[in-house]
Amino acid sequence: MIKDLHDYKTKTKILKKMAHHYYVLDDPIASDDEYDRLYFELVEYEKNNPNDTDKTSPTQRVGSDIKENFEKIAHIERMWSLDDVFNLDELIAWKNRINKNDAKITFMCDAKFDGASLNLIYENGVLISAATRGDGNIGENVLENAKTIHSIPLEIPYKDKIEIRGEIIINKDDFENINQERIKNNENIFANPRNAASGSLRQLDSKITKQRKLKFIPWGFGYFDIKEDSFFNRLNMIKNFGFIDTKLNTICNSINEVESFYNKLISIRHSYDIMLDGMVVRLDSIELQNSLGYTAKNPRFAVAYKFPPIEKQTKILNISFSVGRSGVVTPVAELEPVIIEGASISRATLHNFEEIEKKDIRINDNVLIIRSGDVIPKIIKPIKELRNGNEIKIQKPSHCPICNSELLIENILIKCQNLQCKARVKNSIIHFCSKKAMDMAGLGDKIIDFLFEEGIISNILDIYKITKETLQGKEGWKDKKIKNMINSIQSTKNIQLWRFINALGIEHIGEGASKKLAELFGLGVFKITYDDLLAIDGIGIESAKSFISFIETNKNLIDELLKIIEPIAKSNSGILQGETIVITGTLSKSRDEIAIMLENLGAKISSSISKKTTILLAGQNAGSKMDKAIELGIKILNEDEIMQIINMKL
Repeated sequence: MIKDLHDYKTKTKILKKMAHHYYVLDDPIASDDEYDRLYFELVEYEKNNPNDTDKTSPTQRVGSDIKENFEKIAHIERMWSLDDVFNLDELIAWKNRINKNDAKITFMCDAKFDGASLNLIYENGVLISAATRGDGNIGENVLENAKTIHSIPLEIPYKDKIEIRGEIIINKDDFENINQERIKNNENIFANPRNAASGSLRQLDSKITKQRKLKFIPWGFGYFDIKEDSFFNRLNMIKNFGFIDTKLNTICNSINEVESFYNKLISIRHSYDIMLDGMVVRLDSIELQNSLGYTAKNPRFAVAYKFPPIEKQTKILNISFSVGRSGVVTPVAELEPVIIEGASISRATLHNFEEIEKKDIRINDNVLIIRSGDVIPKIIKPIKELRNGNEIKIQKPSHCPICNSELLIENILIKCQNLQCKARVKNSIIHFCSKKAMDMAGLGDKIIDFLFEEGIISNILDIYKITKETLQGKEGWKDKKIKNMINSIQSTKNIQLWRFINALGIEHIGEGASKKLAELFGLGVFKITYDDLLAIDGIGIESAKSFISFIETNKNLIDELLKIIEPIAKSNSGILQGETIVITGTLSKSRDEIAIMLENLGAKISSSISKKTTILLAGQNAGSKMDKAIELGIKILNEDEIMQIINMKL
């Protein structure tokens, strides 16, 4: 047993070393029994001496209580996504774009792991933040979940502030074990290791995350204030802080060397225990990286060199039809199961009947299938040479396979317009409650799943029947959580009309069309004719047909919702009426959240600066939009100034 604080510190250091060798180096230096004995010795001491507890001890990777949701958190430096290249010609074209003078440059090449990106922040050597990529500027804080992942050090020897970026992954064998367990529990299986890693990282209960055997592999950094020009050297420095080093990276001095390393990674792709989906190629010099800069979406100095898709042969056993949130009926090929990159593929979407007819795909056909981007199963073509006369042509359905309503059949798409269709209803409610629609905070996918399973809701109208008494006593539902959700539901009454239209999820009628319809017709929008719609600039034949069909099919439901919600055609407050606002830079809240607030005050939100822009809301690192706004003499406000305007009307 542990004698005193000195003994505790000594044994904590030993346990940290054991854990590092086991989880990071994959080179155990102690038996499981030895590790467990020392682990529980420390737990017992910490229980009796809580003030002595080392917060970076392996015993602290226990997870927290179940969260209601994840807080938003801003990255210090933006997390960019990479542009893709798919062959040597495209790689050479990229190289020529960034090196027009054919100067001598060095590339850093690194295996690209198929998982979920995570941004870690350390300060004074201690892990203080872990955030998902999000929109690149702001992600979700999953710190408690990250602490349960043993390959993420809770402390590092580097004491200045640093952002360390990497991929959360699951080994192929662990992925298969998770799916087998989910099958036993009658749960939906994960489609691939990436989905499993992402879903596990974003669990509201971090104890579930801990069970999933996630790993963190560093591939880069954000804020890192040191004098070292080589990206390769900086990354190796980070790996020496206690992270996993896969050794799957190298320095290349020519495109030929890059291609050679790429082929080496392809050769180990199938046997490697983690799913690889390509290789990242970037300029090694950070000075050169900074001189090239970024496009609106991607860094110019780096690309993802994607692996070719894996192709296999299987057979179409039957065709089923899935019904999506908007009622779109999609033909799905039921296949003889085939294993591609560790995932068992037994279904592949056929997208629409135009594709079926174009490729002449039939039931009982032998087909070639790939995982497009190593994720989405896709049928390339039927192998017509293997046909024996038993193949059956695929027929279009005339009625919904779920509710039997007559389908709306367009040139390409086939749709069920019945909002009460059981196949549609849950996803319709999820969309109805979402941020871009009715913006009901606290009613995300998991909560709506729970309300369905408990029989509390079965359609959109039921949301407005939820009371405190309905949820009291339910596991995980405390008074504060119930109150917040009910307040969020009630706050949608008298919401702007365009939001209500958008929330209905009408095919071809998105946010822009919803705003236009609300502005032109107000509350009479649900009585307009097909000809009225066609007269509107930007509304085509398919949009008009879809809108009229939807309104006719769901007339009673819409009437009931209008009585409850009483949406308004114009904003209650016109304080920003007539203002066209562009939002740029990093803000403390998400851009969508701030845009909603501004629109509620009558503002129009635009994505680009023009002479029509009246206000630029500029966060940190505002960039070129700030320069253009200054040039055009546009009023510039920071976040505090815009929030003062918003708060005056709250």
